[in-house]
Amino acid sequence: MTALRTVMDASLVAHRHDQTATLAIVVQTEGSTYVRAGALALFVTDATPVGWLSGGCLEPEIARCAAEVAQRNALGWMCIDTRDDEDLFAGSAVGCRGKLHIALLPLRQLQQWPQLVAAWQAGQGTLHLQFVDEGVVDASLGLHRQRWEFAEVESFHDAPALAAVELQLPPPPSLLVLGAGPETGFLLPQLRTLGWMSTLIERRPRWLAQAQHADAFIRGSFEDLPHAARFDAALVMHHHFDMDREALTALAATAIPFLGLLGPRRRHDDLFKLIPDALQARLSPRLHSPVGIKLGGQGPQAIALSIAAQLQLLHSGERQ
Repeated sequence: MTALRTVMDASLVAHRHDQTATLAIVVQTEGSTYVRAGALALFVTDATPVGWLSGGCLEPEIARCAAEVAQRNALGWMCIDTRDDEDLFAGSAVGCRGKLHIALLPLRQLQQWPQLVAAWQAGQGTLHLQFVDEGVVDASLGLHRQRWEFAEVESFHDAPALAAVELQLPPPPSLLVLGAGPETGFLLPQLRTLGWMSTLIERRPRWLAQAQHADAFIRGSFEDLPHAARFDAALVMHHHFDMDREALTALAATAIPFLGLLGPRRRHDDLFKLIPDALQARLSPRLHSPVGIKLGGQGPQAIALSIAAQLQLLHSGERQ
């Protein structure tokens, strides 16, 4: 499943350039399906879709219907059922045995969409989409409220309009990185594709160019961490003993649930010799040192992959 932020980012670009585009949203599923309710994909006319709702087998038909509703500025409904046993013997089976209910929203008709997405990216809350009536969709996020009313509703494959259905799209996970290094240029792009929003704090001139890989950048100290409560994870990656100590001391005062320290276990032990016991007690339950999953390999690429894998486990709720 493509990360929600990837589709959201693409929708902002399409909206900004007034492209003919349709947001496809999985509203309900039955049986075995490639994605779950809440999955999104963006279909731009004469362009490759952003996001996948199947393994590629259903996208051509979804694209055809999406182009039609985009041209007509209509709300579209699709129902794709791949549960028929006859398909298995007719050579047309798609691999999944399930049913997808998909809403198709023409992007040009979604007033205030950029404002909603910007608030979602900033971690201001969950984006709620409620299909109130046959042609009415309510959107809300925090103090943002928007109602979209469609004069025309199009049904494909005899799909019924699903009213009184609400979807909740949680904000993207957020990461605070204290200190750049050789791994940064590999790690942050990987995490972007997995849906993470990143903020980098760095003050050393040698590493300032790494800011290009982060969504936000602070050139300076970490003594006053920016809205630290909103971060899901923080990484200490200076490759510098004293700066790592300062960073851990600052993080001890936050409530960030996952803290990762780059380097061998000996580095952790040496750092803790210089950190007061009270701060150690606040750090230890949250601190992963060394950060990353043992996948094998050496060098910044392998280290970045191991950290990205651990953060993906964190975000998915799976246990290592």
